[in-house]
Amino acid sequence: MKELPGGRADLTASREAGFTLLELMISFAIIALIVVAIAGSIRLAQHSMESGEKKADALERTRVSFTIINSQIQSQAPLTYVDDAKQKFYFEGDRETLQLSTNYSIWGREKGFVVVRYRVESDSRGKKTLLASEKTIGLDNSRETSLFTGFDTIFFEYFFKEPAAEQGTWIEKWTEETSVPEKIRLNLVMDRKDYSMIIPMRTAVVRGKQQSSAPGASTRPSRPGGRP
Repeated sequence: MKELPGGRADLTASREAGFTLLELMISFAIIALIVVAIAGSIRLAQHSMESGEKKADALERTRVSFTIINSQIQSQAPLTYVDDAKQKFYFEGDRETLQLSTNYSIWGREKGFVVVRYRVESDSRGKKTLLASEKTIGLDNSRETSLFTGFDTIFFEYFFKEPAAEQGTWIEKWTEETSVPEKIRLNLVMDRKDYSMIIPMRTAVVRGKQQSSAPGASTRPSRPGGRP
């Protein structure tokens, strides 16, 4: 710092030699903004990865659940039991419950036939969950698991056709005691999209006789609120 005439100091050299307090504060603020931006980008990337993993898990669970239901219904066996001196089928079906006997177990640990029962329940938000409970015939080993969760609506329908009729119709409750339906439709509704899975029964019973149905199942979305 040089002395100027009149006793004044020349501050030019000192300003050029270092930063002022204001310049340091501005620099720190810019660095802080950069750090916050980088941290936000990292959090956003982590959130996107977690969301992608959750979506992939949900899709895989949905695929597995469809496979389980398709396999159990197609492997349905028209077994009966005696109740009040009457022979009855294990098969029962209405809009929100379905029971049948099958040789396909979800857990696959026990040999023999199992009785599986699907039922729809609502959570505190009104979302629907499809539960499946299973019990091996002759054993006391009931187990339960959830197959579909978070849907707006889940319900079953059953294809009914008179023996002499050319066309049938879908009904929401099966009341026939001497037969089981030729096929079953599972409906799942989420965000105004209706997904229907139609599953033929490989072995149907009509008027006390067994007949084979064509194998195969179809799964496709229909228009909101519509039926395929």
